Amino acid sequence: MTDIPLATAEAVVAESAGGNRRTAPFVNLPGGSARIATLAGAVVTIASTFMSWTYTTAFPGDLTVNGYPGGLQVLTLIGGILTAVIALGAFGVKGLAWLNPSRSNNSVLLLALGTLGTTWYTVIDIAAKLGGLANLDPGGFVAAVGSLLLFVGAVSLPIDRHLKEPADAEYYQLGRFENVAPVVACYRWLREARLNHSDMPVGDARKLNVWLQRLAIVVVFAIGLRILTFGLATTYSDIFLGFLIIISFSFLGLGAAGLTRQFQQLTHNNRSFASCVGIVAAVAYPFAQNNEHWANLGVSILIVGTVALGLNIVVGLTGLLDLGYVAFLGVGAYAAALVSGSQFSIWSGVQFPFWAAALTGMAAALVFGVLIGAPTLRLRGDYLAIVTLGFGEIFRIVVKNLDGVSGPKVTNGPDGIAQIPDLSIFGYNLGDSHTVGSFTLGRFANYYLLMLVITVIVVLVFTRASDSRIGRAWVAIREDETAATAMGINGFRVKLVAFALGASLAGLAGTVSAHVTNSVVPDPYVFSGPVPPNSAFLLAAVVLGGMGTVSGPILGAALLYLIPEKLDFLARYELFAFGLALILIMRFRPEGIIANKRRQLEFHQDDELAPDKRPMGDDTVPVSTAGA
Repeated sequence: MTDIPLATAEAVVAESAGGNRRTAPFVNLPGGSARIATLAGAVVTIASTFMSWTYTTAFPGDLTVNGYPGGLQVLTLIGGILTAVIALGAFGVKGLAWLNPSRSNNSVLLLALGTLGTTWYTVIDIAAKLGGLANLDPGGFVAAVGSLLLFVGAVSLPIDRHLKEPADAEYYQLGRFENVAPVVACYRWLREARLNHSDMPVGDARKLNVWLQRLAIVVVFAIGLRILTFGLATTYSDIFLGFLIIISFSFLGLGAAGLTRQFQQLTHNNRSFASCVGIVAAVAYPFAQNNEHWANLGVSILIVGTVALGLNIVVGLTGLLDLGYVAFLGVGAYAAALVSGSQFSIWSGVQFPFWAAALTGMAAALVFGVLIGAPTLRLRGDYLAIVTLGFGEIFRIVVKNLDGVSGPKVTNGPDGIAQIPDLSIFGYNLGDSHTVGSFTLGRFANYYLLMLVITVIVVLVFTRASDSRIGRAWVAIREDETAATAMGINGFRVKLVAFALGASLAGLAGTVSAHVTNSVVPDPYVFSGPVPPNSAFLLAAVVLGGMGTVSGPILGAALLYLIPEKLDFLARYELFAFGLALILIMRFRPEGIIANKRRQLEFHQDDELAPDKRPMGDDTVPVSTAGA
C-alpha cells in the first residue's frame, strides 16, 4: 500500500479490488502526525498498566500495585502491545511487515478500538463501583488518555472503506424515515464508514517450509488454549467482560491484517496435521485448567455441541426446521438409564457395558426418528416445525405419565431414574479420580475425555456424510426441493435418512449425559427453558455458530454456555440478552459466526453484483462479503 500524505488525503479507489474500495482517514491530521499519535498512544497505554489505577483492593483484580499489571490491566497491556506491533507492520517497518500481511490500517483501528473499549470500561467500572472518579489513581487517568490518543491516531490513518454512496441513492429499507434528511444523512454516513478489507491481497503462507507451517499451527493452538484457560480462570464478571471486549476486537483486527486468512491457508494445506493438533489441544484442556467445575462445563458443551451437530444435519444441511429435537437426546438418555443397572430402573438387574448402552441409546433414538419422520416429513416449512414442536412436548408429557399410576411404570414419572452408576470402561472407572503424572483427573475430567472421543466420531460422521452423495442430495433439497425432486432425488427418503441420522447422534450424546448427571428426569426436555439443553438452545447454537459447518454448532454451544456462566449480572436478563444476540446475528451476520461459504454467498449474493449487473432500481453500492 502506498503511503498517503494525511494532510491531503483524498478518497482513493483500490484498483486491485476492482474499484470497490476507497482509502481515506476519518480524521485528517497534518503530515505523519497520525502515525506518531498511534505509536505514542500505544506506548503511554502500555506504560500505564505498570502504574496503580486505584488505591483500594475492593475492585476485582487488585489494580493497586505499581510495576506489576493485574486483572483488567493485563488485558489493556495485551491490547496495547498487539496494536503497536500490528501498527509497525502496517507502517512497513523492516522485519515486522509479516505481522500485517494486508498492510491495511483497518487492523490498527480495530485493535485500537478494542484497547480503548477495555481501558475505558475499566475506568468507568472503577468509578461506578467505588463511588466516583476520586477513587482513581493517576495511572487510571494516564491509561484513559493514552488509549484515547491511540484511538485518535488510528482513526486518522488512511482506512480502507466502501465507496461513497451515489448522490441520488434511495434507501427503501428506512421505511417511513426515508424522506427524513437527518436520518438519511446518518444512514448514508454509516454505509460509507463501513470498513472494506476482506478481499485485500495477502502473501501465500503455503510457500513457507512445511515444518515452519506446522510450527505456526502448533503455536496458534497453544495460544488459543492459553487464552481459553485464562478466560475460564477469571472469577469476576468484570474481568470476563473486558476479556470478551479485547478478544472480539483482536480477532477482528487480526482478520483485517490478513493473519487469519494466512492461518486458514496453513490449516488447509496441513489438514490432517491441524486436526491432530486440535484434538491434542482439546485433550490438554482438563490438564491445563485442572478444575472440576470447568471440566463439568466442558462436558456439557461437548454434549450439547454433539447434539447440535446432529441437528445441523437436519437444519443446516437439509433445511428442515425441527423444534422438538431435544426429545431425541431424552430418548437416548432414558434408554441408557434403563439398562444402566440403576435400582430405580424397571430392569434394575440389567447393566449393559458402555458400548452396548451407547448402541441401545442410538437405536432407540433412531427408531423414534423414523417413527416421527415417516408420517411428517411430507410436510414443509412451518407445518413441519409445528409437528416437531408437538412431538417434543408429547415426549415430555408421556415420560411424566409412565409412572405406574397414570400409565405403565417405565420412567418413574416426574421422579425420573436416579442413582445411575458411573461408567467403567476396560476397568477404568470414570467416577473415580485418577493420577496422571503430576495431574489429577477428577470425575468430570474423565467424562470430558470420553465425550471428546464421541465428539470426534460424530464430527467424522458429519463430515463424511455431508461430503457424500447423500450429503449433496440434502443440500439440493435445502436449496429447492421441487427442483431436486425433478432431477430424480427421492426427497422423502433423503429427508428421512437425515432425520434418522440426526436423531441417532443425539441419542448417542444422551447415553453419556445420563451417566454424567447420575439421573434422568423429564423437566429439561422442553422447547424453551432457563436451563439447557432445550430445543431453542440447540437451534440457537446451530444458527449462532453457523449452519452447515462442523465447528460452528460447537462454538455456538460454548458461547451460549460460557457467557451466562461468567456474566452473572445477566442472570435476570438472560432471555432478553439471548433474544438480542439472535436479532443482531440475524441482522449483521445471518450466516453465523463461522460461515459456510455456500450460505455466505447466498446471503450476500446481491452485495457481490457489480453496478452494471445489478437489477434495475437497485442504487446501493457493492459491498464486501464480510465487511467489518
